[in-house]
Amino acid sequence: MKNASSVKEFILVGLSENPGVQKICFVMFLFFYMIILAGNLLIVITVISSQRLNSPMYFFLSYLSFVDICYSSITAPKMIADFLVENKTISFVGCMAQLFGVHFFGCTEIFILTVMAYDRYTAICRPLHYTTLMTRRVCGQMVIGSWVGGFIHSMVQTLLTTCLPFCGPNKIDHYFCDVHPLLQLACTNTYAVGIIVVANSGMVALSCFFILVMSYIVILISLKNQTSEGRHKALSTCGSHITVVILFFGPCTFTYIRPSSDLSEDKRVALFYTVITPMLNPLIYTLRNEEVKSAMKKLWSRRVGSEKAE
Repeated sequence: MKNASSVKEFILVGLSENPGVQKICFVMFLFFYMIILAGNLLIVITVISSQRLNSPMYFFLSYLSFVDICYSSITAPKMIADFLVENKTISFVGCMAQLFGVHFFGCTEIFILTVMAYDRYTAICRPLHYTTLMTRRVCGQMVIGSWVGGFIHSMVQTLLTTCLPFCGPNKIDHYFCDVHPLLQLACTNTYAVGIIVVANSGMVALSCFFILVMSYIVILISLKNQTSEGRHKALSTCGSHITVVILFFGPCTFTYIRPSSDLSEDKRVALFYTVITPMLNPLIYTLRNEEVKSAMKKLWSRRVGSEKAE
């Protein structure tokens, strides 16, 4: 369908229009983005380099960290750069590309978090069958399925939005291009499209959340029959995942499974799943996991040792 828009670019309002606040935000979010890149890249390198971290749990963790880097890179660099400029514009094509990227990587992360919950369920509730159920091939298929699911979801959201006519105004009350702010700018009735958008997001979020909840209910029930040491180890690995799920799913669900009425509130909530959670994920998984910390220390000492030898 040919788009009938006369708008060629959009203006992003950003988090604040106060120059003083924007300078503070520039320093703060640049620091946050550097932590996101360094922390998640360190996890990816550690998992790839370490022979000890070859279990499915760490395989999925490395992909989660990679998705976090991509996800944040869709929104954070543009947001940080906009803090320093007065004219915060983004082209129509750039806006739709950003919309696609946000939903692609965001939905992929939801699927990977769900797969990680299934992995924990299999490891704790079906330990004797774990190696046969979670083979390298099966894990690879699950990751590919997560990417494909994210792509399909994102294509639906992007195509529905791209086909809407935008005649003006073109000011988006957000720091990145998202579905709800764009629906409010379309110069046509978007009720039907809005219902489809919410239904699409809701189906993904609620179905994955249901699988996550059921997985952990079964895990908690099965832990009653385990020793205190086994219970502590299981809860330690599950605790990190549950924390990340709450930090990511809570704000995502709040934003996408309801019709948006307060965009200024939505953009503040969006900071949690686009910046805060990707920044905290490496800390959450490393601080509570001795194997990852040990592998990181070995990797660091090996790198330092090789530099001294040179």
